[in-house]
Amino acid sequence: MDITLPFTDEIIKKLRAGDRIRLSGVLYTARDAAHKRMNEALKKGEELPFDVKGATIYYAGPTPAKPGRVIGSCGPTTSGRMDAYTPNLLDLGLKAMIGKGQRSDEVVTAIKRNGVIYLGAIGGAGALYSECITSMEVIAYEDLGPESIKKLTVKDMPLTVIIDSCGNCLYHLD
Repeated sequence: MDITLPFTDEIIKKLRAGDRIRLSGVLYTARDAAHKRMNEALKKGEELPFDVKGATIYYAGPTPAKPGRVIGSCGPTTSGRMDAYTPNLLDLGLKAMIGKGQRSDEVVTAIKRNGVIYLGAIGGAGALYSECITSMEVIAYEDLGPESIKKLTVKDMPLTVIIDSCGNCLYHLD
């Protein structure tokens, strides 16, 4: 299924654990260091560097681009490292997350509560994913280098629904 961001509630409700999609549109990268900073900003009553309402976050820290390229390798990181921060972002309107690996029970509960999804990217396929990225802009926390927050435009990024909006998890389907 081809999907153009931003996700709508109607599209999310149709997706089931195990579905394969090709995603196009704007998303943001943020790993654990960026999530920690965003969490600190929220605690201080500060605004986040981008509007999470309706957004998709890709848990990735791309490598620098080689000459003539938009971005270097851009593979997923382990999603569990963001679990402490994720329920709050979902409650603020984040629609989708992209990463690899299992999520905590708290995150699954927040996924169901907010009617959102968790998408899986293939670990070790960063070079493949970089081919799907048509533009990249650092928008916050530049001092974090690869872990800075980046705004990416992607085209036909291949992903799998790992946890659907009902809380069904591909890793636990019988």
